[in-house]
Amino acid sequence: MSEFNQPLGGNTMPRFAGPATMMRLPTQESAEGLDAAFIGIPMDIGTSNRPGTRLGPRQIRDESRMLRPFNMATGAAPFERLQIADIGDVPINTFHLPKSVDIITAFYDDVLKHDCIPLTLGGEHTLTLPILRAMAKKHGPVGLIHIDAHADVNEHMFGEPIAHGTPFRRAQEEGLLAHNKVVQIGLRGTGYAPEDFDWCREQGFRVVPAEECWYRSLAPLMAEVREQMGDTPVYISFDIDGLDPSVAPGTGTVEMGGLTSAQGLEIVRGAAGLNIVGGDLVEVSPPYDPSGNTALMGATLLYEMLCVLPAAQRRP
Repeated sequence: MSEFNQPLGGNTMPRFAGPATMMRLPTQESAEGLDAAFIGIPMDIGTSNRPGTRLGPRQIRDESRMLRPFNMATGAAPFERLQIADIGDVPINTFHLPKSVDIITAFYDDVLKHDCIPLTLGGEHTLTLPILRAMAKKHGPVGLIHIDAHADVNEHMFGEPIAHGTPFRRAQEEGLLAHNKVVQIGLRGTGYAPEDFDWCREQGFRVVPAEECWYRSLAPLMAEVREQMGDTPVYISFDIDGLDPSVAPGTGTVEMGGLTSAQGLEIVRGAAGLNIVGGDLVEVSPPYDPSGNTALMGATLLYEMLCVLPAAQRRP
């Protein structure tokens, strides 16, 4: 018997049965004693278009039932060296977004107090701001790898400073992001003005539009990102709409011409060797993909984030 928690195997319990947790892992109430934890934030009150991401964490957990502990492609075996559990959902106030933001920060303050690396199942993208606030308290300003169709740097949305289209402007203004250590990949679609992405560039963000990713491997890009980040603590925020809707239609603000699923894997796997301190997978909206494929993309990418944590065992 391993001293570390293990996903429940398909030969012990049928894949369609067993606990409805991430990878069918054991649960516990806090992050105490854990090296990494899966956490759900069932929230869509900051959404501007199609709702439903409050149901995202539950469906991501359901579709994670096919994931196995060993990464055949990279050799990562996180369950051989890390104590991991699903610690449930953040108890947000679904009727009050500002209160929910504070609840999330307090929850992650407690997780980080235990030196546990959080991997978050979203939920819409507003949630990244309060997580980054907690991250900065522990690690100082962090590097950011942000995969998304949208820059999420709006000044306001309907006059509100906090919504799912504003988190990275607020994070930059609050000093939560390390200087010249932000990379945004997959941005695309229509805008209100040609300068819509220029604010990001003016802050020193590296912007990689989706068109620059077409027809190519992103492994060379990630080699450059690793050099850029160095040993800075890095947070990964992956909006599922960064992927093309042909593979991830279940989201609120779809844009055609996005990344392929293989490119999504290349980005996350390309973060191996960085000082990853946390990550999230956001904007899965189950009502718009009854097949569950979008949630499966999300569950797999969260597992890949687990596999690139600094302590995850990898083949020489």
